[in-house]
Amino acid sequence: MQQMPPKLEKLPELANNLWWSWNQEAREVWRRLDYPLWRSTTHNPVRMLHEISSEQLEKKANDPAFIRRLNKVLLNFEKAMSFEGSWFNTTYPQLTDKKIAYFSAEFGLHVSLPIYSGGLGILSGDHVKEAGDLGLPFVGVGFMYPQGYFRQRLPAHGWQEAVYQQLELDKSPVNIARDEQGNEIRISVKIGDSEVWARIWNVEVGRATLYLMDTDIEANDPWNREISARLYGGDTEMRIRQEIMLGIGGVRALRALGVQPDVWHMNEGHSAFLVLELVREIITQNGMSFHDAALQVRPHCIFTTHTPVPAGHDAFAFDLMDRYFWDYWEQVGLDREGFMNLGKHQEAWGEAFNMTVLALNMSGYANGVSQLHAEVSRNMWGSVWPEIADEKDIPIIGITNGIHVPTWIAMPMNNLFSRRLDPKWLVKHDDQALWELVDQIPDDELWQVHSELRYKLLSEIRERARRRWVQGNRDATEVITTGAFLDPDALTIGFARRFATYKRATLIFRDPDRLKRLLLNRDRPVQIIFAGKAHPADDPGKHMIQTIYNIAKSQEWGGRIAFLEDYDMHMGRYLKQGSDVWLNNPRRPREASGTSGMKAALNGVPNLSILDGWWVEGYNGANGWAIGSEHEYDNPEVQDASDAESLYQLLEQEIVPLYYDRDRDGIPRGWVQVMRESIRSNTAKFSMRRMVKEYAEQLYIPAMNGDE
Repeated sequence: MQQMPPKLEKLPELANNLWWSWNQEAREVWRRLDYPLWRSTTHNPVRMLHEISSEQLEKKANDPAFIRRLNKVLLNFEKAMSFEGSWFNTTYPQLTDKKIAYFSAEFGLHVSLPIYSGGLGILSGDHVKEAGDLGLPFVGVGFMYPQGYFRQRLPAHGWQEAVYQQLELDKSPVNIARDEQGNEIRISVKIGDSEVWARIWNVEVGRATLYLMDTDIEANDPWNREISARLYGGDTEMRIRQEIMLGIGGVRALRALGVQPDVWHMNEGHSAFLVLELVREIITQNGMSFHDAALQVRPHCIFTTHTPVPAGHDAFAFDLMDRYFWDYWEQVGLDREGFMNLGKHQEAWGEAFNMTVLALNMSGYANGVSQLHAEVSRNMWGSVWPEIADEKDIPIIGITNGIHVPTWIAMPMNNLFSRRLDPKWLVKHDDQALWELVDQIPDDELWQVHSELRYKLLSEIRERARRRWVQGNRDATEVITTGAFLDPDALTIGFARRFATYKRATLIFRDPDRLKRLLLNRDRPVQIIFAGKAHPADDPGKHMIQTIYNIAKSQEWGGRIAFLEDYDMHMGRYLKQGSDVWLNNPRRPREASGTSGMKAALNGVPNLSILDGWWVEGYNGANGWAIGSEHEYDNPEVQDASDAESLYQLLEQEIVPLYYDRDRDGIPRGWVQVMRESIRSNTAKFSMRRMVKEYAEQLYIPAMNGDE
């Protein structure tokens, strides 16, 4: 990293805390420091400070306007890092000495740290950010994946290829955790026949800190160095090895760091082995029985399930459990049968050790991520509580997901809200009364901001296509599929998410001729932008990508379909802010919550969605459109046919006519009213601020007090 001039000496500290990523004025500092470098480093200030020239630094150090801007941001940064006056400190001053540990297999914080795959990771990242914003005493625990998640490559045949690239950690916003003598802090866990070591990286996320374990160190043999090499890579055996390190190793990492949590929050079952380590600690220290130790552990453990699909819950064959835990169950005061009973569950392929069952058995609190998902989860996991006769009494509550508003708001929309609602609207964005003022925003101003965001989206897509062409390793059809022919004036539908089959990315193509009539209409054209990755082992998901890719490059679709390669948070912001409609059509009730539509709604992009997950709670008849009904189907083919028909009818009879109904000023007044209602009804209700406050009030505070 370059030597900083005295007036810029605080820049490295600012770069190494991701607070800047959701603070508009801080982002502007980096833009103004060196805009071409800001773009070429994909908005990574740490990399910028490695690559910027000393001449440019001196120039900015002698720029009074830049220094004034920087000093203002640094003052705000200092205030933001203080817990004094935060929501948690003022609401629960008696609990400020407590600590919450939040475990997740992935965290989506920023594109400069690609250790996330999709919705679960983005939610985890948003949760950490908002916990810090609210002043919760909060740490996150996960993995540093040196190869991150895969980069998506779509060759001319359209079959997804996974490309892994080594992260340059010295140019990322991460630092090695060290003790007072400057030595790396390391922990070890016996995994199979080996003692596996991990070092710990820390990531500053506003007031919160994230600790990430990394087994890619010289102390481990190659097989064990691979444990944290990449996200969701490898087979079932690699998965159990990862989850041993995440759960058991995560507890040991916090102990080594001197962090003593009062609350242990498992975000999905990947980290559930942590409950066993907590029991082992108590037994080792106090000689208690498993039963008595578990009574101490349960009231402080929280489990959040995200998956309404049985196959989505990790389960390990008993012989695999034997291989890795044969000498562990004695340490927790159990025999083999008693140990296996903690997670025993009947899977489609036979009895196995289920991580969700372990977590439910050993947690005092459990929740689903929407109200509908909580109902589905109570039905799925009722067998864990055979003594409870009424399904409604199963102790799994619903806390609906939210989004971190400062991260996902578009800058022009932020400025509009500051001007028309309240200059400090971000401070009170979970107050519904604020959003009742949205009617004061003139139609022309709201439409102008949206038009600007749609233009930015399409400009970014064309620039990506141009870069691919200039690189010289793509043929013309590959470039065309990425949106080079998109029309800046056409109704633009966005669809971007993980390509799992239940999300039905190809549903809209069920009647190709009917769809073509919509897309190719000369007076009222429609275009659709797709993006997303399939899991590397999910061939059906890859096939759906290939199907859409081949449609996108076919001349008969007139360039009205685009597939954006290598979807990430950066492109996600453009899509959710600049599309006209946000499409979501999972097979109900298999979407636990979904948050992409919340991000679109925040930016005035109406949802066109199945009544599943969050949209059951969000749709009010005036803020978007509901595909189908809340009917439950036994036959997937009948369900697909019914939902596709509803989708076509909504587009043909309501959405397209409303979008193109313009007054003499060129403004679609009816459409703008739907945009306005989308913002008014959804922003506070589906904010991460509301969500984290509910976690605090319903889960964290009781768990801190040891209530159950």
